[in-house]
Amino acid sequence: MSMYRQLWLAIVVSMLIALAGSLLASSLSARSYLSEQLSMKNTDNAAALALSLSLRNPDAVEVELAVAALFDSGHYELIRVTDPLGKVMAERQIAPGDPGAPAWFARLLPITSIPGVAQISSGWKQFGTVQLVSHSRFAYEALWKSVWELAGALFVATLVGGYLGTLILRRLRAPLLAVIGQARAISERRFEAIDAPRVPELSQLASAMNAMVGRLKGMFEEEAARLESVRREANCDALTGLANRGHFLARLHQALEAEDSRGIGLVLLRVADLAGINHRLGRAATDELLKRFAAALQAAEAPAESLLARLNGADFAVLIMGQAGARAYAEALLPRLAQEAAPYVGEAPAAHLGLGVFPRGTEMSAVLAQVDAALAAAEAEGANAIHEALGAGAEDAPKSAEEWSRLIRRALERRWVRLISFPVADFERRLIHRECPLRLMLDEQGEWLPAGRFLPIAERLKLTARLDLSAIGLGLEELAAQPSLPGMAVNLSASSLQDPSFRAELRDLLKRHAVAARRLWLELGESGALRHFEAFRDLCRELKAAGCRVGIEHFGRQFSQIGQLHGLGLDYLKVDAGFVRGLESNPGNQAFLKGLCAIAHGIGIQVIAEGAVSEAELQALAGVGFDGATGPAVKDPA
Repeated sequence: MSMYRQLWLAIVVSMLIALAGSLLASSLSARSYLSEQLSMKNTDNAAALALSLSLRNPDAVEVELAVAALFDSGHYELIRVTDPLGKVMAERQIAPGDPGAPAWFARLLPITSIPGVAQISSGWKQFGTVQLVSHSRFAYEALWKSVWELAGALFVATLVGGYLGTLILRRLRAPLLAVIGQARAISERRFEAIDAPRVPELSQLASAMNAMVGRLKGMFEEEAARLESVRREANCDALTGLANRGHFLARLHQALEAEDSRGIGLVLLRVADLAGINHRLGRAATDELLKRFAAALQAAEAPAESLLARLNGADFAVLIMGQAGARAYAEALLPRLAQEAAPYVGEAPAAHLGLGVFPRGTEMSAVLAQVDAALAAAEAEGANAIHEALGAGAEDAPKSAEEWSRLIRRALERRWVRLISFPVADFERRLIHRECPLRLMLDEQGEWLPAGRFLPIAERLKLTARLDLSAIGLGLEELAAQPSLPGMAVNLSASSLQDPSFRAELRDLLKRHAVAARRLWLELGESGALRHFEAFRDLCRELKAAGCRVGIEHFGRQFSQIGQLHGLGLDYLKVDAGFVRGLESNPGNQAFLKGLCAIAHGIGIQVIAEGAVSEAELQALAGVGFDGATGPAVKDPA
């Protein structure tokens, strides 16, 4: 029973006990009063009858008549006159009958009175003795009526008191629930402050918990800021702030091989005659030119999730996720570069650009070789130029959005979808869960397409919500069929969060599979979670209520915004493979990831590495504190 109900019942029971005591005390007092009144009435009436008879020189007939006349008034139970020897001269007595109140009431509260006794005299001689008992029916009627009136008054007082107690408890309930909600949020790794209630005791409790939350946030943000500086030092170029060569190559490798890869666009940029500029203008001017080029790369507005990098002294690179936008970006970039370089090179060439687009699965060495050849061709022109790698382009695919829409909808209707499974294990080779990306087939004899092939167009067609619900449904069915499976992780698309029907259908789906849902792991990419933060936060709370585990994949690319994540109640993080690649020989990333694990473990979040490709990487991950990993190096415990 809740504390609120216990307090309310305590108030009601206390009032009932108090009022019942008052009712009992009042009833006993009234009974005592009526008994005394009856006794006094008996005495007075007996004396009056004896006096009346004494004044008349009574005889037996007159006594009989007087007694009969008085008894017939109906107010007496007994009138008896005896002579001095005790012989009854006259007697009237009523048979037991209706007491004027319920029999049980008369038994519980009996009214007793002392009979009235008086002497009858004739002159100086004693004539006889009168004994008189008044009828108690009227007393019982009065007592029964007074008890009813008192009970009614006490009942009304109980209702009023209960209502006032309820109002008081309601006033206390809101701040109490706020404090309870804050405590529950902390247990779910959501650190939220609340307004201090006006109730002094609860205000002190809320203030103490707010102070604790504030300290945790402060420690979290301080450590996050320190780790961000470590991350930048390990993965960014010191002069321009762009990604360095090592981090760029790790991200390029992942972008070409990841299950959800959409292919890539790659732009390589070379500053024209950087050595000559350095010789003519000096190092300070050369550094300023490089900074301007970095700013121009950022100002040209590369497509979302692009990575800007400085590879070496004169070379920059732009990695674009997806096979669209590379050419348009390069054409927008070149005039900016020429404008920035004009004060340093005059009419001479400013920069040369080579670019190419490549599908998922292309060898990284082939990508770099082709784009480098395109860059060499642009450089050979001797002017600001752009060259595109020959033979690079999109894979064969349906040409129109209408055709894509028709094929995807048909695949969903005919259930030409399936989940493939990759193990996620700890460093003792124990399975944590299975990571299950969605594959889709466009016709019965076709190949199973990875998510990177159909998700980009599905996002434009607003079909990701249906794809995500289909994947979750498959995962729940598999979990129900395999009770021993510790969990299955299904990826969600950020665009699904914007679909108003997605969350309602997801709730219904999880309710229908309530038992299996407790082993379902749902994850969203870091960029999508931050881009749709409010919607993702609300979804996290609904998923946690259903028993699901919630996480973020590809974590670390936007680590500077980690401060937003402390209110989500996350269960796990999957760290981007770009930080994992070559970890055993990268002290900077080791320091960054060790601090990241410490922060996450401090608030109860599990940390998993993506894309581990070697045993050396697995050993390095275990050394910095990871809980598990996925990737080609992870053997399936099954």
